This record gives sequence, structure tokens and C-alpha cells, in this order.
Amino acid sequence: MKHPYKTRQGGATVTVFVPYDCGNHCPFCINKGEYADLTGFSADKICESIAVMDSITPECDFVFTGGEPFADLNSLQRMLDCIPATHRVYINTTLPVSQCQSEEDIVEFTRHNRGKITCINVSRHMQRYVVESNDALLSRLAVPFRINCVLYKNYPAQQIVPYLERFLPIPGANIQFRFDYTATTPENLYDQENDRILADLRKIARYTGLDGCRMRCGFHFDYKGMELTYHKTLPYSTITETDPADGVTYDILYDILIKQNGDIHSDWTGVMMDMEAYRKVVFEPYDLRWLERA
Repeated sequence: MKHPYKTRQGGATVTVFVPYDCGNHCPFCINKGEYADLTGFSADKICESIAVMDSITPECDFVFTGGEPFADLNSLQRMLDCIPATHRVYINTTLPVSQCQSEEDIVEFTRHNRGKITCINVSRHMQRYVVESNDALLSRLAVPFRINCVLYKNYPAQQIVPYLERFLPIPGANIQFRFDYTATTPENLYDQENDRILADLRKIARYTGLDGCRMRCGFHFDYKGMELTYHKTLPYSTITETDPADGVTYDILYDILIKQNGDIHSDWTGVMMDMEAYRKVVFEPYDLRWLERA
């Protein structure tokens, strides 16, 4: 660490990489290589690191990703049980169903954890890269859910409306279209003039506004009463700035990662966290705000 840490009030979001793989091979996934060798992966170590993060920022958000969190419900339950009720918990998943795991197993898991899980982010892409569970499963979940769809490279724009119509009848459905964040830069994060996805969405849905911060932004739309968001984020999570109030240069953290072996990183780029320094982190108000309302 070159500078003292600063983060938003409550603490940076903690993303937990589950210690088991998925059977998918999505072309935009940058995590797949990490699961080629499972040596050293440990739910025990992850639980220890969750406890450390809770002790420093007892109100931070946790996000489980992978891999596939729902591929091992027993292990996922064990990790969830380590998180006190002061935290919000999100899970990124494809909701996999197999011979060993039924739809009813998933539904029962959400019922059991309805007081723990804040939202399930379900991947459903226009170009199908994985075997998907039945869409009707979404309406049976006992917790809120959001549908995530990465619009990757030369996505089929003509399929956007049929895709939206597919989920429109499902109660509680809202959709977040995501830009390929490996291609996001500070220069194009807020660019509207040259953004193909934004232009395509403006043609078919009612624009309602823009929110954002240094690191990410969301263009909001309404499609026949269903909420849409077009999300863009930078491929790293640390920004270095000098505070004009005190003249101190800080590493400002937005995301912290707990890796499959329990190691704690301060960025998506492989930077190990200085834990003693984070215990002295300076807090600031979260800079995510509405920038425009239609």
C-alpha cells in the first residue's frame, strides 16, 4: 500500500469468491482461470476472512460470486451463516438445476435465508452460454431478485425487445444490462454520444435518469412498467486522490475481495490488502448520486 485507505461510510463492498467452480464457460468471464486449480481453496479460510471484515466494517455489503455460489448449497449456507444480520448480502448466480439439485432445493434455500439474502442477481443472457433453469423458478424465489444480462461485443440488438418481453410477465422482475467492464475506461464510463447500447435502449424504452460515482454509473429506463438499468463499471476498484481538505493522498476503495483461499485483496487486479492499514480507514459519504432525472 502506498497511501492510507479511504472508503465510503459503512465500508467497501466485500466480494466473496466461493471455493468451488461452475460448469460454465461464458466468454466474458475473467474468473474462470482462477478455478482451473482448486488447490488451497477453503471455506474455513473464507469464513475467517468474513469475520475479519465484519470486525472492521460491521455494516458493509457482501456479494457472493464465483464460480457458481449455488453449485454447493451446503458450503454456501455455511458461509452465509458467518455473516451477521447487520450486513446486506447479494448472490450472483445462474440458479443451476441438476440431477443433484432441484428447483425445490433452490426455493427452499431462499425460504430458509429470506432474512439473510438481500437480493439474488440472476444471469440470463440473450446469447445463451449456459443451461438455464426454468424462468418460472424466478417467481418462486422467496427473496428479491434481479436479472443481469451482459451485452457482449456484437450483441444481437434485434433480440432486446423479445428478451424484455420474456421477463415482463414475471412478478418482481427488473433487468440490469451490463457493459463488458473489461472494456470500460474513465474516458468512456459516462460517454453517451458513442455508446451503442445506450442508443439501442433509448429506442425501445423510456429514459428516466442517470446515477453514478467515480467508479460506476447506471442509466435508468422504464419498459412497460418494468425497471431497466444499463450499468457500467471500471475494471478496477481503487482510485487514488488527494483530499484538498487535508492534503493527504488516499487509496479510495470501492470493492474488497475475499479470494477462494481466504486471501483478502484490495482490488480486482491482484493487490493484497494491508489489513492493519484498513483498520484505520477514513470514511467519506458515498459519492453515488442521481446526476440526471428525466
